[in-house]
Amino acid sequence: MANPPKGNSTAGSWRWFKSFQYDKEHDKPADARNVLLVVAALITAVTFQAGVNPPGGVWQDSESGHTAGRSIYATHKIPFYVFLISNTLALSSSILVIICLTYRFPFHFEVWLATISMLVTYGSAVFAVTPNESVKFRYILFAAAVPVLIRFLWEAINRWGRKFLGLFR
Repeated sequence: MANPPKGNSTAGSWRWFKSFQYDKEHDKPADARNVLLVVAALITAVTFQAGVNPPGGVWQDSESGHTAGRSIYATHKIPFYVFLISNTLALSSSILVIICLTYRFPFHFEVWLATISMLVTYGSAVFAVTPNESVKFRYILFAAAVPVLIRFLWEAINRWGRKFLGLFR
């Protein structure tokens, strides 16, 4: 997978990242799927952990107008929104990749059940550490649904878009 191109290339023209790109002629789809599963699992683990244990930690006491167990970072409303929405978007995207790549595999139902349970756990953890007054949870739920909606629209356009556009010709 990581070999420089053969033939008439000179050292100056070869770019190091080209050797790591997917090549349909030499790379097997199963190898690409395995790489994607590893990357998606890593992103899922990192984003899950960041949601459960937000940056800056949580307050340890209930003094000075804050509540123990709530995110310290939530005191900065806009940056905390950006963090939560970006983190949720990354988590749901990586889980969608995992579910799509393991479709029709043995134990697919169990993988699906485990990932949905992990999303519920993530949601309840975010709800537990986020002060109610600092976040509107409908935005986080929408961010979680965006990857699925985009994938659905992409498939619908590929399936029915040409037929639909053909009606106007």
